[in-house]
Amino acid sequence: MRPTTETLRADTHARTRKEPSSLAEKAYARLEEMIVTLELQPGHTLSEGELSRRTGIGRTPLREALQRLVSQGLVVTLPRRGLLVSDINIPEHFALLDTRRILDRQVATRAARRATPGQRQQLEACASAMTRVASLGDLPEFMRLDREFDDTLEAAARNPWAARALAPMHSHCRRFWYLYRHNCDLTHAASLHAALMNAVAAEDERAAATASDALLDYLEQFTRAALEIF
Repeated sequence: MRPTTETLRADTHARTRKEPSSLAEKAYARLEEMIVTLELQPGHTLSEGELSRRTGIGRTPLREALQRLVSQGLVVTLPRRGLLVSDINIPEHFALLDTRRILDRQVATRAARRATPGQRQQLEACASAMTRVASLGDLPEFMRLDREFDDTLEAAARNPWAARALAPMHSHCRRFWYLYRHNCDLTHAASLHAALMNAVAAEDERAAATASDALLDYLEQFTRAALEIF
């Protein structure tokens, strides 16, 4: 019997999902997801009261989360308008991908070298789950797995400086990808992610670097195709 989307979600969350360690982390995770998936559209004015009602989280942790999102460029402060969800800046997106290519490759190779046995197993499980949900066309679950993939890889690399630099880049990329998701081949995207995760799990630094570059090549091609730039 082919597994249902609900079964895959429950199984994946049990193996890879980490609960936020504080209300501020929970608030950040929820708001970042709302921005990335365009539940909060670019230009949307953010009210602590409205966000508290929508998330069920108090204003103090929401305020901390919003400050973090401002520092990452997903939220901006404008005079007399307050806090707004930032616009998607196309020229900056290409610069972001250039920078991300270098950092992603470094994180991938370091993770292949330094990951614990548990992290390698987690990446293998995530690769398998991402491939399955892609075959079902389950975009929301794919997006959650993509974030789990980023978090696990960065933790395995044991380079907090690279992790802090990459976190906002990954969020901006996910939001761009979600905006143009109708142009995406989800199965192909999943296969590229899985190749990277499996290379890291196999402790193969060279294959991890190659897979990381292949994933960034795809993201650049996806960006150009989405914007009809040839």
